[in-house]
Amino acid sequence: MSDGWVDHVIWWHVYPLGFTGAEPAAEPGRPVSHRLGHLEAWLDHLIGLGCNGLALGPVFASGTHGYDTVDYFRIDPRLGDDADFDALVKACRERGIRVLLDGVFNHAGRGFEPVRQALEAGSGEWVRWSGEYPYLFEGHDGLITLNHESPAVRDFVADVMIHWLERGADGWRLDAAYAVAPEFWAAVLPRVRERFPDAWFVGEMIHGDYRDYVHRAGLDAVTQYELWKATWSSLNDRNLFELAWALDRHRELTADLLPLTFLGNHDVTRIASRVADPRHVGHAVALLFFLPGVPSVYYGDEFGFRAVKEDRPGGDDAVRPAMPARPEEITDPGLTSLYQELIGVRRRHPWLTRAAITVEQLANEHVVVTAEGEGRLSLALNLGDEPFGAVGPHGWKLSE
Repeated sequence: MSDGWVDHVIWWHVYPLGFTGAEPAAEPGRPVSHRLGHLEAWLDHLIGLGCNGLALGPVFASGTHGYDTVDYFRIDPRLGDDADFDALVKACRERGIRVLLDGVFNHAGRGFEPVRQALEAGSGEWVRWSGEYPYLFEGHDGLITLNHESPAVRDFVADVMIHWLERGADGWRLDAAYAVAPEFWAAVLPRVRERFPDAWFVGEMIHGDYRDYVHRAGLDAVTQYELWKATWSSLNDRNLFELAWALDRHRELTADLLPLTFLGNHDVTRIASRVADPRHVGHAVALLFFLPGVPSVYYGDEFGFRAVKEDRPGGDDAVRPAMPARPEEITDPGLTSLYQELIGVRRRHPWLTRAAITVEQLANEHVVVTAEGEGRLSLALNLGDEPFGAVGPHGWKLSE
């Protein structure tokens, strides 16, 4: 298992196709665009925040947004080639940065060769069928669900994982894990762990029984959507009882495993837009770095970027923006100093990753949460217009 290094990793999560300003769709015959190098100029910014992990969205050849993979062994030509990937990994290694890849193994694009052949034939073991029709992932015509009961699919996924771990990756985010039977991962991961026992595997789980899925699948972690939702919802409603309920669940979960915690990612509205009162965004950031788990910062959140995800074609574009050539070109630091301060707290108290948390005081508009491990820290949040103890109106405070 990967517990050693994961206890100390804080991810900076990037959606590469958006970050680098790549074209929205692949064009056959178009020359390779060497854009991955654009990320290298931002690695020192990652380190400057206090992060030490680069979580990459899809980097493999796809038709459009990266989640319709057509070649799992080739870097998307809109981003570069193998040499560009190797250079990025080398630049990360020189800075002590871990690398997490995004594996889209629930479904593939229609151009993925085994899928293309099956669709042409109207049958085939690589595709999950619904009668005579291929099973579409969440109704998307371009996303064909793979047949996870097929030995060929299982072998292929293991080979893909091993290949890129050999090339320098440290682990995998497993996209749409919630849609895959846990028995699939239980069959695939032991083969991968045999070669890479320190690799980390985190499944994207939006709902369901997180603990049960992790144990049945043999994963290390899942995405903590339940805590994410309770964070912004409780702040917006000024109902910290909702947060306290989620913290009770989080305490039970983190006694057993380390979930990936976050305030933003490529699929959700920016936290600065999601939290209705801008005075409370800092409360959310404080929770992220105070609570146990493996924290992830979505690129741009540290600058206070605002964007709303919309349920329409292209509705994700606003939360997946292109970034300038260098971080210095962003003139408004936004929340950068706040992120640095709170990540600094996490670095000085690394035991927070596995801390036991307790809600000490609770009302609609204020709460005190205590974390205990090798030390003891308390976080007080006040959403009200009046002071709460040593915390001013709409303020938060950490104390030992």
